[in-house]
Amino acid sequence: MRLSDFDFALPEGLVAQAPVTPRDASRLLVLAPEGAPAHRGFADLPELLAPGDLLVFNDTRVIPARLLGHKASGGKVELLLCEPLEGGLGRRWRAMGQASKPIREGAVLTFDGLEARVDAAEGEGFYQVTLDRQGAELEAALGRAGRIPLPPYIRRAPDAEDAARYQTIWARAPGSAAAPTAGLHFTEPLLARLAARGVRRTAVTLHVGPGTFLPIRGDDLDAHRMHGERYEVSPAAAAELAAARARGGRIVAVGTTSVRTLESAWRDGAVAAGPGRTELFIRPGHPFRAVDAMVTNFHLPRSTLLVLVCAFGGQGRVLAAYREAVARGYRFFSYGDAMLLLRR
Repeated sequence: MRLSDFDFALPEGLVAQAPVTPRDASRLLVLAPEGAPAHRGFADLPELLAPGDLLVFNDTRVIPARLLGHKASGGKVELLLCEPLEGGLGRRWRAMGQASKPIREGAVLTFDGLEARVDAAEGEGFYQVTLDRQGAELEAALGRAGRIPLPPYIRRAPDAEDAARYQTIWARAPGSAAAPTAGLHFTEPLLARLAARGVRRTAVTLHVGPGTFLPIRGDDLDAHRMHGERYEVSPAAAAELAAARARGGRIVAVGTTSVRTLESAWRDGAVAAGPGRTELFIRPGHPFRAVDAMVTNFHLPRSTLLVLVCAFGGQGRVLAAYREAVARGYRFFSYGDAMLLLRR
């Protein structure tokens, strides 16, 4: 497959710059295995799922991971904390960095009182850094010095509303540099209606790093390598997944991060409990084993996320649905509208 096969024309005016209110007021394009797409509202989701289905959310929590500060020389520098190297909110992190001049190993960077020492330069803008605090002290420092890392296609600075809206309502485990955006559409009343319908839910954790969103270099998909991301499937979630399979319910992954977690954790006919690290790049030809349906947002042209959705829903059908979404004025990307994709 070639990257150029996953392109579509998108007017800039369809890129959502702010969330809708309430969260579930977004639109929902439903793509079944056959027939034309259906156009619904996200609040209609309970009618589109069946009793016994299992929704699988990603309960990661976005941290204020974008840091603006300066070097000892006074030069401006920016860091994006991507992944803790010791688990949790520890001292050592993998980060992306940029400055007007190269960031050298051994440099000490200051961000409103929070200090980071550069231990190693990995190349391609990635660094290993050690912060001067950890745990609750680090969380407090990030709350003071950090910013919510809105994606670059949202062309404004984050505000107080983003602190709540660029976070799912069940976010629990801090560690992500980006939100699992398919989950942003859910509200407590909608979850209550889903439960009344007999739709169950569980959660897995995948801490979203920038590798999910980095562009694919070159046209050959087989040459692309994903950056690793940490995930965990709890024993309770693994049991819920097995029970859903046993009763004949569908596994409905909320977001591409949940899809990658479940497919990465598949072992010997079931999703295995435990921590892991995935570099899985799902593209057409992937044999989906753990996921029967998915909720997802509309993604960037020529991106790994669009390739995953095409692998799940069929490249021709998904791209045709995207063209119809553009024609009908759907809102795209993180704060945009959603799709529900169903497989046989």
